[in-house]
Amino acid sequence: MPEFEKKNIQVIAASADTWDKALETVERYKLTFKIGYGLKPKEISALTGAFYNEKENYIHATGFIVGTDGKIENAVYSSRSIGRLVAKDCIEFIGQ
Repeated sequence: MPEFEKKNIQVIAASADTWDKALETVERYKLTFKIGYGLKPKEISALTGAFYNEKENYIHATGFIVGTDGKIENAVYSSRSIGRLVAKDCIEFIGQ
């Protein structure tokens, strides 16, 4: 996170987890950025284009890099761990 802070980059996460589950994640990984919780997967899928698994009521990992003007500069949709946004790639992309 220090590299993001040095470059004045804000990290935000969101999930469908309950408050308790989100807090557990924050504590387990010692997260320091803002995390939204309680999102409704089907609604978020409709807004973002993320793949929605109706049978199990979840969306696949979705990541965005949003510019200072509010426009999406990069979007990543992934059903597995390969292809997700990672810190190093984000720093490099934003530094272009």
